[in-house]
Amino acid sequence: MTTLDNTVKPAAVDTGAEKQKKALPPELSILAVLVGISLMFEILGWMFVGQSFLMNMSRLQIIVLQVSVIGIIAIGVTMVIITGGIDLSSGSVVAMSAMIAATFAQTSAWPKVIFPTLTDLPFIVPLIVGLGAGALAGFINGWLITKTKIPPFIATLGMMVSARGIARWYTDGSPVSGFTKDFAALGNALDRWMPVVIFLAVAVIFHIVMRYTRFGKFTYAIGANPQAARVSGINIDMHLIKVYAIAGLLTGLAAMVAIARIKTAQAGMGLMYELDAIAAAVIGGVSLSGGRGRIAGTVIGALILGVMLSGFTFLRIDAYYQDIIKGAIIVVAVIVDQHRQGKFKKST
Repeated sequence: MTTLDNTVKPAAVDTGAEKQKKALPPELSILAVLVGISLMFEILGWMFVGQSFLMNMSRLQIIVLQVSVIGIIAIGVTMVIITGGIDLSSGSVVAMSAMIAATFAQTSAWPKVIFPTLTDLPFIVPLIVGLGAGALAGFINGWLITKTKIPPFIATLGMMVSARGIARWYTDGSPVSGFTKDFAALGNALDRWMPVVIFLAVAVIFHIVMRYTRFGKFTYAIGANPQAARVSGINIDMHLIKVYAIAGLLTGLAAMVAIARIKTAQAGMGLMYELDAIAAAVIGGVSLSGGRGRIAGTVIGALILGVMLSGFTFLRIDAYYQDIIKGAIIVVAVIVDQHRQGKFKKST
């Protein structure tokens, strides 16, 4: 059996990530969609609202701030989908991680402290707790998938229900507020741009990881052809556990950014975040069949979602119609992916 080293690449990678390098970057077409949607809302804004959509800095700031939390989650979900899996637990893990970490972030000056002995702690403590809670949830997802051989859909669906239950049980449903200034800075420093900085930093790091490291090559190989990856010497079970654990850790990070920004944690937060993250990845060109996709595409996909939702609100379109349109766009993105997948198979 041939083992992978720095000079040997599995054939599956050559049919996926490596072929993408030879063609024009697919992110260019996704970026064109983003520009087109933005210009469309700009034109409709002048026609129906009488003002500019793009020339409002406060609106643009709100868009990128909203995108940041979903975007951080979507980066982890992207890696999961590239392996051929799925993660439905992200939204619930956000709530669970947020509730647990928030009780370690309270200041003693707050009148409704949950645990009086855990106040005024350095901001790194609740941050580590939140990241750890998310990573543990992801680890359990990966362990269940690899050791019990149940489908990722079922494993993460179970975690979705359990994590939401833990979030509600942890403080009997009571919201947690009154964070220390240092912890709140995670979501409000740099004139409230800190979530964007964190999102972009995470995106750059994992873009490099997925494009230029063994971890990324293994991830693409597993999604493109699990049997070939196994024959090539990849420990698929261990790698999948790592991928799901990292996805959980990023979900925990998103939770920390979210509660630091809004300065409160609630058991009901994070609803539908998992679907938004999956939508961002799919719109960004990540194949639900596994083996193909890029972090840069997911970032643009998240921006497309953010611009769309902000544009709908700007045009005063009812929230119910927004969900209908967003669902339709997700379906169209999957249809396009299936069409691309058919062409890809023919070319190979």
